[in-house]
Amino acid sequence: MLAKFEVCEEVFNRNGLEFNKNLHKKLDNYAEFLCEYNEKVNLTAITDAEGIFIKHFLDSIFLDKYSQIPKNARIIDVGTGAGLPSVPLKLYRDDLKVTLLDSLKKRVVFLQELIQRLEIEAECVHNRAEILAKDMNYRESYDISVARAVAALPILCEYCLPFVKVGGCFIAMKGPNEDIFTAKNAIKKLGGEILDDVKYSLDGLEQRRIIIIKKISHTPQKYPRNSGQIKNKSL
Repeated sequence: MLAKFEVCEEVFNRNGLEFNKNLHKKLDNYAEFLCEYNEKVNLTAITDAEGIFIKHFLDSIFLDKYSQIPKNARIIDVGTGAGLPSVPLKLYRDDLKVTLLDSLKKRVVFLQELIQRLEIEAECVHNRAEILAKDMNYRESYDISVARAVAALPILCEYCLPFVKVGGCFIAMKGPNEDIFTAKNAIKKLGGEILDDVKYSLDGLEQRRIIIIKKISHTPQKYPRNSGQIKNKSL
């Protein structure tokens, strides 16, 4: 489904990323399965080969370029949906230990089939972030939490920062117009501080942003609140 290896390699290389035939094969398999499954479960609005390759796969792997993710890092992808960004990242960095979290069972079933098809190791969890974050097997046990969601940053922080251990980071993948100022109070209350705000061009097509929030102290036990409280009144 994807373009030929040489075409995809050129895209990665001009964006400062390595590419090989095995990665091309796996991403091609991923794209084909995503489009096939998307006919029965809504996973993505982007279904053309170039769009999937650039806007989903390349963008996901840009995390490795801009976030300096440690070797063997434990990562939780909150509201992962179709496995983005963590599955492409896992294909690029096999050393990473990945948990895929989503609240919709149908998407989790897709993810379970996907990781078997791609022959990678990843944990798939069907749960809500605000519930799982109270579980001591998951709370403050990750080096990185990541979200590529449309929710406002203060809301994402409350869902994601409780999973991060002190010294780790929450990485939010956002559009260019995100207002970081609105999240400063939430970040402080949840034990974080803004470490970096990276603005970049997605292969010259679209402007994107990666906001990196470092966990500097433990998140108070009362957070995250229930979903109604989080949505109705952000911190």
